Amino acid sequence: MREQKSLDERCINTIRFLAADAIEKAKSGHPGMPMGAAAAAYTLWTRHLKHNPADPLWADRDRFILSAGHGSMLLYTLLYLTGYDISLEDIGAFRQWGSKTPGHPERQHPPGTEMTTGPLGQGLAAAVGMAIAEAHLAARFNCPDHRIVDHFTYAFASDGDLMEGVSCEACALAGHLGLGKLIVLYDDNRVSLAGSTTLCFSEDVEKRFDACGWQVIPVTDGNDVAAVDAALTAAKAETLRPSLIRLRTTIGFGAPGKQNCSAAHGAPLGTEELRAAKVNLGWPLDPPFFVPEEVLRFYRGAAAESAKRQEVWKETFRHYAVDHPGAAAEFERVIRGELPASWENALPVFGPGTKYLATRKTSEAVLQALAPGIPELMGGSADLTPSTFTWLKGRGDFQKPGDPPACREGAVGGEWGYGGRNIHFGVREHAMAAIAGGMALHGGIIPFTGTFFTFADYMRPSIRLAALMGLRVIYVFTHDSIGVGEDGPTHQPVEHLMSLRAIPNLTVIRPADANETAEAWRTAVERADGPTALVFTRQNLPVLDRSAFGPAAGLWKGGYILWESAAGDPEVVLIGTGSEVQIALGAGRRLAAEGVRVRVVSLPSWELFDRAPQDWRDQVLPPAVRARVAVEAGVSLGWEHYVGLEGAVVGIDRFGASAPYQVIYEKFGITAEAVAAEARRLLGR
Repeated sequence: MREQKSLDERCINTIRFLAADAIEKAKSGHPGMPMGAAAAAYTLWTRHLKHNPADPLWADRDRFILSAGHGSMLLYTLLYLTGYDISLEDIGAFRQWGSKTPGHPERQHPPGTEMTTGPLGQGLAAAVGMAIAEAHLAARFNCPDHRIVDHFTYAFASDGDLMEGVSCEACALAGHLGLGKLIVLYDDNRVSLAGSTTLCFSEDVEKRFDACGWQVIPVTDGNDVAAVDAALTAAKAETLRPSLIRLRTTIGFGAPGKQNCSAAHGAPLGTEELRAAKVNLGWPLDPPFFVPEEVLRFYRGAAAESAKRQEVWKETFRHYAVDHPGAAAEFERVIRGELPASWENALPVFGPGTKYLATRKTSEAVLQALAPGIPELMGGSADLTPSTFTWLKGRGDFQKPGDPPACREGAVGGEWGYGGRNIHFGVREHAMAAIAGGMALHGGIIPFTGTFFTFADYMRPSIRLAALMGLRVIYVFTHDSIGVGEDGPTHQPVEHLMSLRAIPNLTVIRPADANETAEAWRTAVERADGPTALVFTRQNLPVLDRSAFGPAAGLWKGGYILWESAAGDPEVVLIGTGSEVQIALGAGRRLAAEGVRVRVVSLPSWELFDRAPQDWRDQVLPPAVRARVAVEAGVSLGWEHYVGLEGAVVGIDRFGASAPYQVIYEKFGITAEAVAAEARRLLGR
């Protein structure tokens, strides 16, 4: 027993000093958490975590999310010690150009890193999404004789994570949904960057999580391996509630002059303090990055034992494939992220006889058409389904299993339980976006969300992370402009299109009519290397007769020639997006009646257009034609990218107003006559 305890201590201290040495060498980083939480992390990774370093993307692995991403060296040391594709040299290259050990964790860099974290609260909220995905896939694919989806999601969270509002939103929903396979280890060291948490954080965390429907397990000494082990065992045994393990730890444990102080949080210990910590814990002073042979052997052995569980799973899956070949093939398909064959055949086509439709309503029709053929499509709205129409009718409500309540007002219908595909996120836009990211990270799900466009600001941090990680998430935004009308400026987005267009790797699409909306959904579903924002109108729009206008398939390239008044090079190009394409067309017809050769371009997606071949872009927007006018019911900033310094923009560089939307468009000058007037000015007429 004494020998095992001694080995435990050496294994734990190896984490502490690999981390501290790397941070000291880099001259930057956060040593406090790796040193304080080392014992809990060691216990989880060697006694509980189901994983295989040789196959980091094994579908049924446990997920481990370091939500407190500033403690990244804790994760890197665990990855190295257990045998992932990371070397001791990589540990020594912490925070350096081109290294596998960046300052904050980055998805699969190195392999075994489940997600990009650092902005606090994001990892914890994404972990809720991963647990939702696990529960849904288990309900969909497991059968009484074979359980092929059966794993836990572990999140390591800090005081700062729990302070962030997004974690409150996400954890409240997790408790409501009874996500029993979600386990959060809370590193309660009572110290943050600016000082003691007593300065700003005095809530009773245990009561908070209990009130949210969580099991709470206190561990009074985070260095007590046996206590942490028992807490993890108890958490795994609770199937009806998520679990919070509250670990009382000491930040910077072992560093005599800095432990339990904010000085240990976000800066290297310093040469003398690091030396003192090693002396204090009986660790060799030299060489740095010392790893005892028996320690490495133990970690690698523990990982090898865990890897055997994948072999058991493979055998289970082989039997499953024999008994349920169709389901097995479907499981493999969704995990690979491949779309079903011929799925796009379900996309509706809206003929010229179609009456006026808001693009949010067209989006609803497209979703219903896609739902049967893409069963991995799953999502919902932030309590706005009756307005955003982001639902899958009859596809069930994702809820805690059991008998539904007598009153199910607002339920979509169909299956009630984890097999349902409609998620009721509640008024929690930030958590909704973060959870959707976690679902995409897990795999096997194509998540979508829905809310009013003005609330995109609540979601922006999570959208940015999804773009950074290249996740297939579809954000549906409705009520996209001053067309919201009477609700007024609080609900009328004017700067939001440009704000989202500024995020790298996010594709923003604002379709002009029903058929562009169908093509927008096609593009979003097909895009596997990043998120897509679909931006739809509240007000009705005419459905263009495509026999007289350019095909909506031009949306795939971001922009296309919609209409021309005459053959040959145009004198002026009018560019519109969304509802303003109709205004551009109206202006074009006025100018054509005056003898002007006019081209009207629909430009629903800047990102798609900028990725299109240069010859396509030059064909749509001829470089020689300098007279260009863009019209969009939003801020004008950024349109110079397409109209140049010689062109003009008809936009809105102020907040909106409360009135019928037709009146607002007129008062703000977003009209066909205003566009035509700008064109005449540019042409000198």
